[in-house]
Amino acid sequence: MKIKRPFKILTLFIAIASSVSCGKKSDADPQLMVTPTSVSFPGEGGTSKFALTCNEKWSISNSSSSWLQLSTTSGNRGSDSIQITTTINNSGSSRSTILVINSLNGQSRRISVSQFASLYPSYNTSPKAPDATGMSSNAVELAAKIDLGWNIGNTMESPGGESGWGNPQITESYIKFVKQCGFNAIRLPCAWNWYHVDNKQTAHIDENWLNRVKEVVRYCVNNDMYVLLNVHWDGGWLENNCTKSKQDSVNAKQKAIWEQIATKMRDFDEHLMFASANEPNAGDATQMGVLLTYHQTFVNAVRSTGGRNTYRTLVIQGSSDFLQVKDFPKDPTPNRMMYEEHNYTPSQFTFLNEDVSWGKMVYYWGQGHHSTIEPDRNPTYGEESDHLKYFQRIKEQFVDKGIPVLMGEYGAYRRGGSAHIPQDLEVHNASVDYWLTYVTHQALAHGIKPFYWDTGGALDRRNNTIKDQRTIDAIIAGSK
Repeated sequence: MKIKRPFKILTLFIAIASSVSCGKKSDADPQLMVTPTSVSFPGEGGTSKFALTCNEKWSISNSSSSWLQLSTTSGNRGSDSIQITTTINNSGSSRSTILVINSLNGQSRRISVSQFASLYPSYNTSPKAPDATGMSSNAVELAAKIDLGWNIGNTMESPGGESGWGNPQITESYIKFVKQCGFNAIRLPCAWNWYHVDNKQTAHIDENWLNRVKEVVRYCVNNDMYVLLNVHWDGGWLENNCTKSKQDSVNAKQKAIWEQIATKMRDFDEHLMFASANEPNAGDATQMGVLLTYHQTFVNAVRSTGGRNTYRTLVIQGSSDFLQVKDFPKDPTPNRMMYEEHNYTPSQFTFLNEDVSWGKMVYYWGQGHHSTIEPDRNPTYGEESDHLKYFQRIKEQFVDKGIPVLMGEYGAYRRGGSAHIPQDLEVHNASVDYWLTYVTHQALAHGIKPFYWDTGGALDRRNNTIKDQRTIDAIIAGSK
C-alpha cells in the first residue's frame, strides 16, 4: 500500500498541471475579432461593412446614431457582417466617432469611423415615387425611334448665355424647321457650372437658366423630337479631371449638378434623355476607372430623384479602347442605358482649318475623290476601310450586347476663305458630300444613331433657311 500512494499523488499532479495548461491556452485564443478597425466615408455618405467574430454574445455602442446607422447592434456567438451607413455631412467640417464592441467574454474592440465634410448640400429634397407614364420604351426600343440627330452647337454651352458665341436664342420655330429638314432628334450641348452657377460654394444653378433650358427641351418634346441633354465642356471641370486627385471633388459636383437638372426636368417623358459628360479625357485604364465613378454618381443622382427619372434612358461616354459593357455603371433600372462616341475621322479632313506641326489640312477624301492637282492634300488614313473597321468594332462591343450607341457628334465641313480654297474645289465639295453620306449610311447600317454637329453653318437659325443644301442632301441620302 505504501508503494502505490506516490503513484496516486503523481497522477493527481499531472491532472492538475494539464488543467492549468489548457486554461492558459484557451485564454490566449482570439475570442473577439473585428476587421477592419477603421472606416472612412465621403461627405456624401454611403455604406461599408465590417466583419465580427466572437465566441460569446456581443453588443455595439454607437454614440453617433444621428448620422451613422448600423444594420444590427447585438448578436450571439459566431460570425457576422455588420453594415455601416452614413448620411450626407452638411456640417461644414469632418466628423468622427468610435464604435465600441463589448463581449460577455470580457473582451472589447474599437472601430474608428470618420467622414469628410460634403462640399455641397443635397439637392434631392423632394424625390417622387416612380412614375412609368410615357416611359415604356427601353433603351433599344427608344434608339429605334431615332432616325437622324442634329446638334444645336455653340449655343447653350457658350459663355454668358445662348448668344455668347454669336448665335441667336433657340426658338420653337427653329426646332420645327430642323424637323422639317429631316431630323427627329436634337442634341442640346449645355453648360451649367461654367457661367450659370450663382453660388460656387454650394454649386447652386441659377433658376432662370434651369427654366430656360427646360423651355428649349419643351420646344423639342412638344414637336415629337427626341432630346439628348448633357453637361458639355462646361469649363472642363469634369472632362479634364479624370484623375484620382480630383475624384472626390468632381463626384461631389457631379452629384449636385445632376440632382438639380434631373429634378427640374423630371416630368418630361421618354423623349428626353440625359448624358453624363462630353468627350471626357480618359486615355488609359486608370483614368477610365475614375470616369466610371463619375458616371455612377450621375446614374445614382438621376435615379434618386424618382418620378419619370426612375425609367429615363441615360447615356455615358468614354473611350471604347478601355470600356466594355461589363464595366458600365450599376443601374437599378435595367436596360435603360446607351453609349456615345463622336466621329471626326480623319480630323485633318473633317475640321482642321490650318496646317499644323503634326499634319496638313486634307481637302479630299474617299474612293474616286482624290485630287491629282493637289496630291499632298489627299488623306493617308481614315478612309472607308478604317470607318468600316471602327463601326464593326463598336457594333460588336456595344450594339450586339444590347447597348444602343449614339454618334453624338460627327461632320465634315467645307473649306472657305481666301487662305483655304482647295485648288480642286469641286472634288473637295464632292469629298465632303461623300464623307457625310458614307459615314451616315454606315453608322445607321451598324445600328449607330448619328447626330450632325452644326454651329449655324448648315442651317440659318435667324431666318430658318438652309445655307448649305449639299450638306443636308448628303446626310439625308446617307440615311436612305
